[in-house]
Amino acid sequence: MLTAPDLPDEKIAACVQDAFGLRVAQIAFLPLGADMNTAVYRTVAEDGTPYFVKLRRGDFDEVAVLLPRFLSDRGIEQITAPLATRAGRSWADLAPYKVILYPFIEGRNGYEADLTDQQWVDLGAALRRIHGAGVPSTLAGRIPKETYSPRWRNRIRSFLDCIEDTEYADPVAAELATILRARRAETLDLAGRADRLAGMLLAGSPILVVCHSDIHAGNVLIDTGGMLHIVDWDQPILAPKERDLMYAGGGQFANRRTPEEEERLFYRGYGPAAVDPFALAYYRYERIVEDIAVFCEQLLLSDEGGADREQSLRYLESNFLPGNTIDIACNADRTGIWT
Repeated sequence: MLTAPDLPDEKIAACVQDAFGLRVAQIAFLPLGADMNTAVYRTVAEDGTPYFVKLRRGDFDEVAVLLPRFLSDRGIEQITAPLATRAGRSWADLAPYKVILYPFIEGRNGYEADLTDQQWVDLGAALRRIHGAGVPSTLAGRIPKETYSPRWRNRIRSFLDCIEDTEYADPVAAELATILRARRAETLDLAGRADRLAGMLLAGSPILVVCHSDIHAGNVLIDTGGMLHIVDWDQPILAPKERDLMYAGGGQFANRRTPEEEERLFYRGYGPAAVDPFALAYYRYERIVEDIAVFCEQLLLSDEGGADREQSLRYLESNFLPGNTIDIACNADRTGIWT
């Protein structure tokens, strides 16, 4: 979120000190990300060591901290694990938030810095190791499994119906409604494509692997030494590998390279892979539908959010720009079922 939550810095610092045994000298809110349920801070201990504090409200599943800890312990160096509290947990409670502490990574995310050729290769190699990780059953049993749920497709159809005869006083909500009214047919087509592909995939028995599920540019950090880090494990899932593979060449990295260039470098690191074109197309369509639906929930059902609202509107609108995610998903679709 871009606007700090209504929570005094001193209260957050006290929680960090009590739970993690860290004597806090400084704490500062960082206006990062589009997630209204996540606030992040940079804190500095009395000994000068910087840390990254993440506050997460709403749905929280401890697998979001247990899984990166497991993968980091397996030697996947691109994953930074959360630090343990004095009680041995990977988070602390500060209602209505969970507080998670990480080492601070000095660097920039993939929106702020163009990934080099080698960093694209490193990203592919890291995901190959994640997908191949043998997660113990006690942990795997806690990770949600892919169901191809129609939740977001139904949600966007509901919003499209609602905006037809609703007037919005809030200017951001009003502009969003105008955009979606003009893009109604295109948005319904996206949902329909995802529906049809979901039905086809449900009829199969794909191999499920551990997926991060949200490998966009904002969740890839490049530190000052050039090392790549994969962050934000809030929604891991057991799914076909295409759940993560869709991001390379999918318009999720600020389009500094062509989709073909992204894929060429990524698969140099990932290695040989039999990619299912139906799964790849499904996940690209479904991701766009989900993003639009989530932003609709944020902007149409509430007038809260401050500066986050305008940024969320611009994120939603960008999907429809020429050469962006919708064009890329349609142009890269190799299923051959729409002609």
